[in-house]
Amino acid sequence: MTENTLWHPVAQSHEVLQDAPLSVKLLDQAVVLWRNNEGAVQAFVDRCPHRGARLSMGRVENGHLECPYHGWQFASGGQCVKVPAAPDFVPPATQRVKSFDVQEAYGLVWVRLQEGEAENANAAALPAFAAEADAHLRKVNCGPYDVAASAPRIIENFLDMSHFGFVHEGWLGSRDATAMAAYKVESTATGVLATGCKAVQPQSNLHSTSAAEVEYTYEVTAPYTAVLTKIPEEGTSKQGWREQIGLFICPITPDTSRVWFRLAVADFESTDAQLREFQHTIFVQDQPVLESQLPKALPLDPRAEMHSAADRMSSAYRRYLRASGITFGVC
Repeated sequence: MTENTLWHPVAQSHEVLQDAPLSVKLLDQAVVLWRNNEGAVQAFVDRCPHRGARLSMGRVENGHLECPYHGWQFASGGQCVKVPAAPDFVPPATQRVKSFDVQEAYGLVWVRLQEGEAENANAAALPAFAAEADAHLRKVNCGPYDVAASAPRIIENFLDMSHFGFVHEGWLGSRDATAMAAYKVESTATGVLATGCKAVQPQSNLHSTSAAEVEYTYEVTAPYTAVLTKIPEEGTSKQGWREQIGLFICPITPDTSRVWFRLAVADFESTDAQLREFQHTIFVQDQPVLESQLPKALPLDPRAEMHSAADRMSSAYRRYLRASGITFGVC
């Protein structure tokens, strides 16, 4: 496994328009996104192979991406189809811009930095988000958040419950109840799973009126993706539901990231804005701490930082990254 073979979210689907290209960055690579006449998203290196201008400064013309410098046009898949200064010239197959696999899922555009056309992308390789298939749950995306922290640091924070009483005091935790009960951690085919994670939370959601013990399941479904599943308390109207929060990260550079959350919830009373505001409140409490951590990259050497029994999930995540050969955002 390498970072280039993984699927990464780079933008929200609604941001990629049919009449204008969009510039994004993934794994230190500048990428341009655009839609062809059929509405299918394309992902190219954001550099014209003619004279190196940024294609994202151009426009979409007749279903082709047009360079802003000399007007060269590129079709889906990257083939050059028009050179205005030489109208009778038929560009050979070698005159093309490098393209990447791209697909849309979970309200986001996903790219992997391999050359190929979108129809050849392997959808099964996309990080799983099981609640997406549950038509009863309401889906809302939150973000993006641009964070001066590495993607693995952000994932590890998401998996960590022992900071709740300090970073999220009065919301997800309390200084009076910081002891963590034992939980189970196991490896999976796609990452790491932690079950039986319990915490007393003053306000675990918008409608909480008193403190309650909640139970979570955390799963790493790809190196830069994690999913939290909330198991409702007994006796509540949501008993039997399995709400989820997906954390999807675009690793922009080794120490900067763009973050989205996807909520799959049984809350049909709150507005989208209210759901986003609650998630925003929680994440902006995390963000300054995340951005303060040194080193910026997540250390994979078990001797580099100290650990306790409460850290068994994050330790398992680090072992998974090391075993997977991940090098971007770690040290």
